[in-house]
Amino acid sequence: MSDPNAEAEAFGMEIEYPEHELPRPLHGPLLTEFGDSKKLELPNFDACRRMNERVRAVDYYRQHVGGTYFITGWVEGPMAVYAMLRGLSNACYDFYDHGDELTPLFNLFVENAKQFITRQVDAGADCIGVGDAAASQIGPDFYRKYVLPGEKELVRHIHKLGALAKIHICGNTRSMQPDMIATGFDIIDVDHLVGSMEEFAPLLSPKQVFSGSCDPVRVVCNAQSFEEIEQAINTSWQQAGGRVITSAGCEIPGETLPRNFRWLCKAGSQLS
Repeated sequence: MSDPNAEAEAFGMEIEYPEHELPRPLHGPLLTEFGDSKKLELPNFDACRRMNERVRAVDYYRQHVGGTYFITGWVEGPMAVYAMLRGLSNACYDFYDHGDELTPLFNLFVENAKQFITRQVDAGADCIGVGDAAASQIGPDFYRKYVLPGEKELVRHIHKLGALAKIHICGNTRSMQPDMIATGFDIIDVDHLVGSMEEFAPLLSPKQVFSGSCDPVRVVCNAQSFEEIEQAINTSWQQAGGRVITSAGCEIPGETLPRNFRWLCKAGSQLS
């Protein structure tokens, strides 16, 4: 259910969606200067096309497979939204140049995420994933000070609505794993770049699990045999002490053969 551009579009950014390519800004970052951020306002949800399409998709799943499959909606975390609107490099510089001025801005992104979460849970989502990919680029100190409070607020809101919460941050988040676990998310995605989950497994509460962490390219996409995927799945399972939803650590390339998906499912179904 991930569409990392929906919130950016809601805040006024124009996105193009070329066929067979990744979406991209039509005219570059919306916030060319930091001062432009003062013009941002909480979007009128009913006027936001792509966010409403997400809600309709969740409702469609609920009608057709609700109670059979685990329906996961999605929102973007505050750092992910800001990196999209400002551009990643400028966003990173802003932590040094503008510091605490970012806090009310990130709060605005959290408020928008909360209204988006509410609509998706009302439509039938069992779980809400929070994608904050760019947070892996700012280091644990900035993450802890500026991003973590907003993510915790999103967890509280999701749980208040009776849904489960999932966090995904792309890249090597080894230095951030303890904080990610401490947020209270029920499912903590682990990118393959993190390496072993073994040292972090004891930090999980009784109600938390990992999700990961097979290499989506080297293992899932490029595997030439079932045994290659089976070995990777077994390794993830052992590292997490069984406290893991076995999956790829990040998004699987579109070129992946259906055969490899079947191998991934088969390997996971054999675990016990």
